[in-house]
Amino acid sequence: MSNVLGNLNPTALWENFESLCNIPRPSKKESRIIEYVKDFGEKLGLKTIVDEVGNVIIKKPATAGMENRKGVVLQGHLDIVPQKNSDTEHDFEKDPIQVYIDGEWVTAKGTTLGSDNGIGIAAAMTVLQFTDLQHGPLEVLFTVDEETGMTGAFGLKPGLLDGDILINMDSEDEGELYIGCAGGVNSNAKFHYSEEAVSQDIYAYKLQITGLRGGHSGIDIPLGRGNSNKLLIRYLWQGIKRHNLRLASIDGGSLRNTIPRESFAVVTVPKSNEKIFLTCVEKFASLISKELSAIEPNMKFEAIPTEMPQSLIDTKTQNNFVKAIYGCPNGVMSMITDMPDVVETSTNLAIIKSKNGIIEICALLRSSVESKKEDLCNMMQCVFELAGAEVEHSGSYPGWKPNVNSPILNTMKEVYNNKFGKIPEVKVIHAGLECGIIGDVYPNLDLISFGPTIRFPHSPDEKVNIKTVEKFWDFLLEALKNIPKK
Repeated sequence: MSNVLGNLNPTALWENFESLCNIPRPSKKESRIIEYVKDFGEKLGLKTIVDEVGNVIIKKPATAGMENRKGVVLQGHLDIVPQKNSDTEHDFEKDPIQVYIDGEWVTAKGTTLGSDNGIGIAAAMTVLQFTDLQHGPLEVLFTVDEETGMTGAFGLKPGLLDGDILINMDSEDEGELYIGCAGGVNSNAKFHYSEEAVSQDIYAYKLQITGLRGGHSGIDIPLGRGNSNKLLIRYLWQGIKRHNLRLASIDGGSLRNTIPRESFAVVTVPKSNEKIFLTCVEKFASLISKELSAIEPNMKFEAIPTEMPQSLIDTKTQNNFVKAIYGCPNGVMSMITDMPDVVETSTNLAIIKSKNGIIEICALLRSSVESKKEDLCNMMQCVFELAGAEVEHSGSYPGWKPNVNSPILNTMKEVYNNKFGKIPEVKVIHAGLECGIIGDVYPNLDLISFGPTIRFPHSPDEKVNIKTVEKFWDFLLEALKNIPKK
């Protein structure tokens, strides 16, 4: 086991985090991490429960003299987003995350780090370990599959938790307290195509957009980063009209909650149009590079000769598909009126894949207003149904409605001010936290979320700020010490 982070403070938290990095835990592949935290709780002699969907609950009695405090549930998710750079050899189901220290940050070599939500998990584990902390009745809830459907939170049953307060540790800006989040839903479209024979006198090329930064499709959506699917289709629309390109296959993006960083398409071009086609590819690459120069300095758009495909997507479906994707809304749709710096509604055109006569498209739609989320669903449905696609919506989860009068909010604001000399900002996040779902099952829970500063989650640029982890830890301990009486 590596020991790269052992000299950082707080030592035990960083050691636990590094241990987590050595355990593969992509979403829906969490069996090893479930067993690890289960064994962790049992070895401490604490009551440990694994529910029917894989969530792990560990209960720790109050320390002496704190038995009359409100019960606290510390909550985080076990899974991570498996994203890597195309030149990085890494199997997320087998290989450990290669962590390293880069100045004031901890990051990973060519992959996501898993600080989302590994730092929160490590903090909860450390609280369970220490016997000299002051806290009331304590439970830790480790959920599964947060990143690809929140099935752990959705599968949580009543009667397992006893606490009065839930502290989620999955937000990503130190000095901020979150009391609400956006809801989301998957918008899925499907085109059926017939395969047409490849004609003579053509060349085959692989079009590829690579080097984009990607990122969290909620938190990073207002940054204006390039969406590789939208950019590739933008070129294809032109190439089909101008150079008689034919589309054989397309593969873009991999996860619904990640801004797609890489997209690929195999196309054919008439031999007579090859030179002008290649010239236009260069011009398009230059154009997009200029448009996104401040945001995507490493973007590449290339046409690479490839072997001839066995068949082509029929012309009608090809044209309808390209037009639908080109016209499909993507990015920020609106901001919250009373909080103009916070996104209210957005969409991320996340995944496009063709195989065996079907082109599948998945977009993740988010909104903190349920009616706006439904409106965006209808908008997407209209675009794709007009183009002849089948459309369905799935995986809907509710937003978390803010409660500005939350007792735990007032407590934590006071604790932070006393500890650090300033009042933390109170915010709503444009991302999916599990609080709203858990709150539906346990409606009497008082909910709040906080965390250290993490940048670029869901991308290989993910990093966590070292100093803020120490502040996050100190704040957590002080908050537990000051939980009010029942």
